[in-house]
Amino acid sequence: MASIAAATLPAEVISLLKDRASLKILATTDGQGNPHAVVKGSLTVQDDGLLVYREAMESSRANANMLRSVWYDKVVSVLVVGSNGHAYQIKGKAHRYVISGPIFKQHYLEARREEGPDSEVAGVWLIEPVEVRNETFSVRKEEEDKKHPHMRHFDRASVSGVAATTETPTLGLGVI
Repeated sequence: MASIAAATLPAEVISLLKDRASLKILATTDGQGNPHAVVKGSLTVQDDGLLVYREAMESSRANANMLRSVWYDKVVSVLVVGSNGHAYQIKGKAHRYVISGPIFKQHYLEARREEGPDSEVAGVWLIEPVEVRNETFSVRKEEEDKKHPHMRHFDRASVSGVAATTETPTLGLGVI
């Protein structure tokens, strides 16, 4: 199947999304712009590049916010963190809510296998990725250090070759 997602997901992101051990958090906003974040363990990626997760409760806050995202063309965010500490933020658009058909049936049967016969699936959300950002600390730090080489906390002065001191830095402007 051809990719219909606007942002191509890197191989590592796909691997993390398909890994059941990865932490996956969906962040949405309500009508007043208040954030809501929730763990979505079923969140994964389809072969076409769309993110997909099962919504268990029709009346959940996440579901209401996802519906609002469709109606008002709002962005949602997914954070995926692997057991290796690698983290990625994926911003996306709610693409479709599936309540019947082959996609629904596949996720319904998965829920029954994984969670037992009392599991519930109200629907299956598809999210189109529009932006991917590596949020792994070492990657973020390297990028921020390049963008802002002079923004360092005083206790990190020794990192750039300046000897650490217990004296109060003055920067030639008097005591700070």
